[in-house]
Amino acid sequence: MPHRLVSPRTASPQELDAMVHVLDGADILVHRFDGTITHWSIGCENMYGWAREEAVGEKIDELLATKFPVPAENIREQLRSRGFWQGEIIHRHKSGHDIHVASRCVLVNLPDRDLAVIQTNSDVSALRRAQEAVKSREAHLSSILDIVPDAMVVIDHKGTVLSFSKAAEKLFGMQADQICGRNVSNLMPNPYRDAHDGYIGHYIETGEKRIIGYGRVVTGQRADGSQFPMELHVGEATANGERIFTGFVRDLTSRFKIEEDLRQAQKMEAIGQLTGGIAHDFNNLLTVISGNLEMIEYKLPPGNLREILGEAQSAAADGAILTGQLLAFGRRQPLNPKQADLGQLVSGFSDLLRRTLSEDIKLSTVIDGSGMNVLVDSSQLQNAILNIALNARDAMPKGGSLTTTISRVHLDADYAKMYPEVRTGNFVLITMTDTGIGMTEEVRKRAMEPFFTTKEVGSGTGLGLSMVYGFVKQSGGHFQLYSEVGRGTTARIYLPAINAAKLQEPAPDQDSGENQLPRGDEVVLVVEDDARVRRVAVARLASMGYKVCEVENGHRVLDLLQENPDVALLFTDIVMPGGMTGDELAREVRILRPDIAVLFTSGYSEPGLAGKGIVPGAQWLRKPYTAKDLALKIRELLNAK
Repeated sequence: MPHRLVSPRTASPQELDAMVHVLDGADILVHRFDGTITHWSIGCENMYGWAREEAVGEKIDELLATKFPVPAENIREQLRSRGFWQGEIIHRHKSGHDIHVASRCVLVNLPDRDLAVIQTNSDVSALRRAQEAVKSREAHLSSILDIVPDAMVVIDHKGTVLSFSKAAEKLFGMQADQICGRNVSNLMPNPYRDAHDGYIGHYIETGEKRIIGYGRVVTGQRADGSQFPMELHVGEATANGERIFTGFVRDLTSRFKIEEDLRQAQKMEAIGQLTGGIAHDFNNLLTVISGNLEMIEYKLPPGNLREILGEAQSAAADGAILTGQLLAFGRRQPLNPKQADLGQLVSGFSDLLRRTLSEDIKLSTVIDGSGMNVLVDSSQLQNAILNIALNARDAMPKGGSLTTTISRVHLDADYAKMYPEVRTGNFVLITMTDTGIGMTEEVRKRAMEPFFTTKEVGSGTGLGLSMVYGFVKQSGGHFQLYSEVGRGTTARIYLPAINAAKLQEPAPDQDSGENQLPRGDEVVLVVEDDARVRRVAVARLASMGYKVCEVENGHRVLDLLQENPDVALLFTDIVMPGGMTGDELAREVRILRPDIAVLFTSGYSEPGLAGKGIVPGAQWLRKPYTAKDLALKIRELLNAK
């Protein structure tokens, strides 16, 4: 439908002059309908920089380089049909800068039937700049709030949510339009939900703060009903006379998990030190017991007494196995690491596992890729895998499946952040998954503690998984358990990967093939702080034909060596009181006697001293040791001189 034409008011030139004169200080101008300027006020001179003589007679849109928000023809059409137009345009100042103008145009008739436009303009440039600055700040703030990891929630004095950031949407699992306009207590579980509005009301009435301005750990609730710990900081402001409260929320789930893992690691470390110390002292006792029993056994004729001694020796051997498991947990067990391909190594254990597991358990092994090279003690790894398999068997009394997967993985910095004791790098991963009854979270957390077991009394020592944990840690790796009740358990062993060259085949065990112990007549110096252990060692060596010197600590050794230049071998404990350890003593002795053979022994079974080249050519012997072990080691060292 066409616009209805409006007859414009008729004004004489005198009236226009009078009107412009009255409003000369205002930003007012008059131009014909074709845009030719006829009147130009002092206000326009001040606003645009053009003098009246320069402006009158010029086309307004050319002089001021007008930019319209809509096509100019649309504006002229509205002036014809309605008699007025108003809107915002942009004019150009004489100096060249833009001016934002709020303009109002009124159409009038001149006596000669020509049309004129009376135009009043107001400079709104400062207002537009302020608005642009506000928009820019809002965009900047919005971009910050969109990427800041902490969630932000704004509420009014009634607890109604006014604003909900992107991080808040992600944290609580809901969109802003699902919570804005609703009470913020919907983000909380009870008892916080029911008490929240009372907290706000109490603060408004009394001014007593409980959380405003303070950080506090509370519990949040997601859209799916799950709860999580969060750190909440609340600030207060006033907008349009109304109080608003801004809460910044930080999810503490990961931090709490890291802290818990760190506490667990520290607890395991402390227990490891304790068990290592116990194992050291216990090994000294076993050395005395088994050594004396062994010497008595050799002097007894066959018969009942010898059988009784055999039972005692067997019990001492079981005690040695027990201390070995404790040393494994305390990361002080002797290791003999060699380069190996875990894919081949674990595949070779399959027959052993099949004999261990019952027939109704399906065993499968998957090797994902190649290049599974690690530096590992194969026998200890076999024991670790066997222990995990035995636990899996016990968790599947009615049968099931045990799947072992070997693969290469890279543990990055993000993973290491979750587990403070883990280092980054390339690892070979052994994953063993069963379909058993699974473990509760409480049981899983304690599963690697020594002597912790869920089995019946007499059914296990509770040292299996603790031994696995200690062995993997001592090998530079990482051990984890994942379990769900009714859905099984997954054990993961991460061992550092190496770029191995050609793998060396392990040398076959040496066996003299003779029942008679190798003997000798050289001079051996025994250094041992425990008098009972020292007496056993001296008696054993003397029975093998060796000449023996003995001291209780390292301080007398150097003087004794000068008095006895014929000493061929130093047999010393590693951990001794008095300020000088066995390895320190051996280094001092080698300075005085570079040719002397060195054999270490320890209840701690420190494996690294000889292997790391601290004392070149030295070897070590773990307590408790048999007479055969001692004889073979000493003969090997002396024959190599």
